[in-house]
Amino acid sequence: MGTADRYRAAGVDLDAADAAKRRILTALERTRTPLALGRPGAFGGMIRVPADVPNPVLVMSTDGVGTKVLVAIRAGRHDTVGEDLVNHCVNDILVHGARPIAFLDYIAAATIDADTTAALVEGVARGCEQHAMTLVGGETAAMPDLYPAGHYDLAGTIVGVVSEQHARHGTDVEVGDVLIGYEATGLHTNGYTLARQIVFDELGLDVDSDVPAIGMTVADALLTVHKSYVAAVLPVAERCHGLAHITGGGIPGNLVRSLPDGCGALVHTDAWPTPEVFQWLQDSGNVTSEEMYRVFNMGVGFIVIAAPGEADAIRAVAEHAGVGTFLMGEVVAGAEVRLV
Repeated sequence: MGTADRYRAAGVDLDAADAAKRRILTALERTRTPLALGRPGAFGGMIRVPADVPNPVLVMSTDGVGTKVLVAIRAGRHDTVGEDLVNHCVNDILVHGARPIAFLDYIAAATIDADTTAALVEGVARGCEQHAMTLVGGETAAMPDLYPAGHYDLAGTIVGVVSEQHARHGTDVEVGDVLIGYEATGLHTNGYTLARQIVFDELGLDVDSDVPAIGMTVADALLTVHKSYVAAVLPVAERCHGLAHITGGGIPGNLVRSLPDGCGALVHTDAWPTPEVFQWLQDSGNVTSEEMYRVFNMGVGFIVIAAPGEADAIRAVAEHAGVGTFLMGEVVAGAEVRLV
């Protein structure tokens, strides 16, 4: 038995890994922008700092899509979670007013399946292309002793850039500012451990089950792509006092991260319609409203904090980008985010 055969018998197929890499390189090539430097597939990815950004500051973030990958695996639909990953990371650095310029992905699996791996990276590449961002590289690792057969995990790192004088830190937020909410497309990438327990364990449904309460299948509801807010927010970021990406921890857990000392927020939960998917999960799982707002985004994917006089102009940009918004509260004296 040769070396490759021994390794394959141990759970790592080098030939399958090579086939996946060839398809991945094709996806990488599609995302290259004029800022890209070096060869795709090299040991390190390179990106130029844009020349049109004075006093540039690099903004970086690493994240994953959590147990949403288990829904993708169950549905055999692997090309959307990569796009979820990119949009999640893009929104994280958008909070600081940063424009995305480079991305790296990390895929770890029990074994390397060329079709699954290529679908994951193609989803990542699609997300990168939509933001004119180079996928500079990444890593694919086969670890059969760490992951169950058929399972994988997906994570990514993003690099963005913003002028130092235009970087948003939330320090400009003041009492009297308004909260502008941006509609979410669904669960985005958080709360899936609870959602899966309700849907699969308690209700006994599967990914192809129809759900009359929301007018779609379980897979369509749970695999809706995480929305990017770059087109709706980046053009007006300099006019905002603070921004927040609503992910794990919901509105209370994320909005507070963008408030300076002495400032709290009052959120009016009747200011926007709660999407049917959340009402269905709450009713089906007998989950309290308090926990729902701590676990899920409840229909609000992003929040801008701005002076009242800026609200109309900021919302007009979002409307032009096809994103619905709503005035959902205000900044008040204190230290807490209160939902009323």
